[in-house]
Amino acid sequence: MLQKMTKEEFEKLVAAASEELPERIRAKIKNVAFLTEDKIRRRKKGELGLKLGESLLGLYEGVPRTERGSGYFGVLPDRITIFKEPIEEICASDPKKIRQLVFEVVWHEVGHYFGFDEPSIRKLEKERFFSNKFTHDK
Repeated sequence: MLQKMTKEEFEKLVAAASEELPERIRAKIKNVAFLTEDKIRRRKKGELGLKLGESLLGLYEGVPRTERGSGYFGVLPDRITIFKEPIEEICASDPKKIRQLVFEVVWHEVGHYFGFDEPSIRKLEKERFFSNKFTHDK
């Protein structure tokens, strides 16, 4: 097993993933903070209805762009949180696999920011995977 990443290394991966989003997407992201945590807190896991043994790789919390009206101002930033430990577990701490999965999770959570629900995002992910249009392999 490979050595686990430090929190700082993981934070850099998340920052890089958000910076690697296409410019047309990045230009539309406003009032969003990208955060990292080791894992989801037990209380939040309960609020989301996650069962024992279920893990979460990322979480979007906020007001999606599609729901922001003229009264949307002066609010705290939305949050996209990427969870380090479950990603490391899935990727067996392989840095290349972690980098790829972080990128995919950032894309997924940004989809929620743009107002896509879970089934819609899953459909887009499948289309992206099968088309190889957005393959991210560095």
